[in-house]
Amino acid sequence: MAVKGRNSLISQTWEEELYKYITGIISSKNQKLIAINGVADHIHILIGMKPSCCLSDLIREVKKSSNAFVKEKRFTKFKFDWQDGYGAFSYSQSALDNVIAYIQNQKEHHKKKTFKQEYMGFLKKFQIQYDEKYLFEWIDDL
Repeated sequence: MAVKGRNSLISQTWEEELYKYITGIISSKNQKLIAINGVADHIHILIGMKPSCCLSDLIREVKKSSNAFVKEKRFTKFKFDWQDGYGAFSYSQSALDNVIAYIQNQKEHHKKKTFKQEYMGFLKKFQIQYDEKYLFEWIDDL
């Protein structure tokens, strides 16, 4: 999930509280949060989902509720919203350790690669066809 406008609003001083809140939302929907981590402008969430779960409904609830939580707690003086859309990828059981390690290493990873580079790399790696108009709002890399 990305912060609207790619603004770097998620502070390390309150990100853990946000992650715990999101974990609670996912658990309340009877799904299993396996890993969560991110950087100031986006987060990654690995969820063990039951087949009966509708991913778009779950993400909509996570965004809506966590957005309200951030505003209620006044974590930032700036306007906070999640960007429209999300990216979702499925992984086999055998790949989980690598995915968990990748998520846990986000801060170090993003010292070397921008979110756009990362996301476009996923699309290429998984050979996903896409239309530019449906991708995230990118801020040109500096």
